[in-house]
Amino acid sequence: MTEVTKNLMLFSGRSNPALADKIAVELGVSLGSIKITTFSNDEIYARYQQGVRGSDLFIVQSLSSWDKGSVNDALMELLIMTDAAKRASAHTVTAVITHFGYSRQDKKSAAREPITAKLVANMLTVAGIDRVITIDLHQGQIQGFFDLPVNHLTALPLFAGYFQSRQLENLCVVSPDVGRAKAAKKLADMLGAELAIMHKSRPEHNVAEVASVIGRVKGRVCILNDDIIDTAGSICAGAQALIEEGAKEVYVCATHGIFSGPAFERLASAPLKEVVVCDTVPASAERLSQGKIQVVSVAPLLAQAINNVFNEQSVSEMFDPDFAL
Repeated sequence: MTEVTKNLMLFSGRSNPALADKIAVELGVSLGSIKITTFSNDEIYARYQQGVRGSDLFIVQSLSSWDKGSVNDALMELLIMTDAAKRASAHTVTAVITHFGYSRQDKKSAAREPITAKLVANMLTVAGIDRVITIDLHQGQIQGFFDLPVNHLTALPLFAGYFQSRQLENLCVVSPDVGRAKAAKKLADMLGAELAIMHKSRPEHNVAEVASVIGRVKGRVCILNDDIIDTAGSICAGAQALIEEGAKEVYVCATHGIFSGPAFERLASAPLKEVVVCDTVPASAERLSQGKIQVVSVAPLLAQAINNVFNEQSVSEMFDPDFAL
């Protein structure tokens, strides 16, 4: 009888290859070779250029726009890569989704709306995904949209480490809305900081109005914590409200820096000291090198999660206070 040995293979889609390269370095493996092209009619083609039979295959893909494609292209590309891997007899296929596109459409807020996050989960399941590793979903309930294992990571320890290195004093972590309060409380506990919560409304998509700030922010260094910065309207409105309430300085940390539309211009003119984001979403290095934006990498976090999954070890232990990344 031939002894079967496990084989980890890591591949990248086209949306965030820079992060995939970093993850490969952290794991001590080489990225697998795959040919992905787009035909003149915008159909996507993918072919693995090496054998994947019997492997535990991990695909790194951000479901977000990049310089050569849209969020829809990234999603379709992931589905096609998964289908190709299953047809090539990969043992398991794990989607490492660094940003879960459509995650903000996770419920019906009005009649006749879709629940698009559930639709995406269904599409990934039908394509043949065996497991999902992702980070800071817009709402944790999206894990329940899948009938397969989902490892939901968080960048909060990375942000805590960053701000601890800055040695800031008299801190207050601010949640931009009630829905983010639980995550903000975790970050506040990590930093030994106070907690404040904003109350805001959305009269329409990508428009936010801050009604009030609940908590003591006067004279404090405030850290606004969110999962996504899209057009930056909410963040900039929140920063202005904190300054008007007497905050000394305002920092922002958010896992996914999408920065669409007027985001960079808004952030440049807002009363913000720094904007700290992760590299889960590709962004122009030229734009990121200008102004207030700082980037921390999630590559060590994702690499450790991949390693633990491959070796059938606990992923939750990574967020134990005594566990060092």
